[in-house]
Amino acid sequence: IEKRLERLAKRTGRTKTYAREAILRHLEDLEDIYQAEQAYGRYLRGEEKAIPLEEAMKRLGITAADLDQ
Repeated sequence: IEKRLERLAKRTGRTKTYAREAILRHLEDLEDIYQAEQAYGRYLRGEEKAIPLEEAMKRLGITAADLDQ
C-alpha cells in the first residue's frame, strides 16, 4: 500500500497525506453505512422502534439551524 501511495503521489503531484486523508474519509463513510445497516436490522427484527425525526434531532442536540450549515 505504501508503494502504491508513493506512486500515486508522484503521478498526481500530491502528497501521500492527501491520499491517506481520502482513505480515512472513505473509511468513515463505510463505518457510517455499517452502523446504519445494523440499526436498520434491529428495526426490522423489532428490537428498535422508529422515532419521529424531530425526536431524533432532539436526542442528538441538533437544531434546524444546524441543518442549514
